Amino acid sequence: MNQTQNVAMISGASRGIGLAIARALLGRGCRLSLGVREPRSVPADLVGSDDVLVCRYEARDRHAARAFVDETVAWSGRLDILVNNAGIAPFVGLEDGTDAALDDLFEVNVKAPFRLIQAALPHLKASGKGRVVNVASLSGKRLMGLNAGYQMSKHAMVALTHAVRRLGWDDGIRATALCPGYVDTDLTAHVTDLPREAMTSPTDLAELVATVVHLPNTAAIAELLVNCRYEHMLLSMIPKSGSRFSEKIMLRQTDRAG
Repeated sequence: MNQTQNVAMISGASRGIGLAIARALLGRGCRLSLGVREPRSVPADLVGSDDVLVCRYEARDRHAARAFVDETVAWSGRLDILVNNAGIAPFVGLEDGTDAALDDLFEVNVKAPFRLIQAALPHLKASGKGRVVNVASLSGKRLMGLNAGYQMSKHAMVALTHAVRRLGWDDGIRATALCPGYVDTDLTAHVTDLPREAMTSPTDLAELVATVVHLPNTAAIAELLVNCRYEHMLLSMIPKSGSRFSEKIMLRQTDRAG
């Protein structure tokens, strides 16, 4: 093993965004530890590589995170990159969502990434250039649909990303919340108002992730919002021209610039 190779852990890496990220990072020279529910589901081109370890990982199992990290470090001797990709998207609405459904959604989308980060932190700190990418969603930045449970979980994922940045900054850890809109994966198979070819490709997202994790510590990206169609989600945050609030902002910006 080349001791200078970055080692990346990726959860939910057998298909979709996780699989695309795995292939992109392998192409950039990383060694990979792939956490999947069913190891036999990992494509043969990855399983056949000496630079790839496949680990059984069940996000709902509260002991799985520690086992995944320990197995990875025992195999590689180090850990530089953690990609929290495993997630679910059941509909949990305000009117008819249940506690059980909400609990399961948060178990997979929030608690499981929290546990993986917690277990990986000592090794990411030791790297001096640790990277955490949390696959969130534009649903973690704005609300358009009615899936309140999913939206809540992705807002929490964005908050978790900033918590990692705050805690790990002085140790060289940089964290990014990847927030795409519709992506052409199994999770969007139910979407009928947008053709598949108009959705973001997992391969394109993977290229963005591969770039972000290899940036130097002095060029960190906290949130990466990726659109497949025009959105006006930020317009409501811009003060109207001529308002007292906008004048104060302009004065502050002028002071900082001067």
